[in-house]
Amino acid sequence: MRKKIAIRKTPFVLLVFFLLLWLTGVTLNEPARVLEQAKSICLSCIGIG
Repeated sequence: MRKKIAIRKTPFVLLVFFLLLWLTGVTLNEPARVLEQAKSICLSCIGIG
């Protein structure tokens, strides 16, 4: 008799969930907003902006 290998479902569910969150952020143009904020913070930290 062969033993059944148990497949854990939680990692797959979490992967799909985080991929959906990532796609939502990309479609809402979040990466550009984050980079813009990072640029302004860095410029103000060194005294230029």
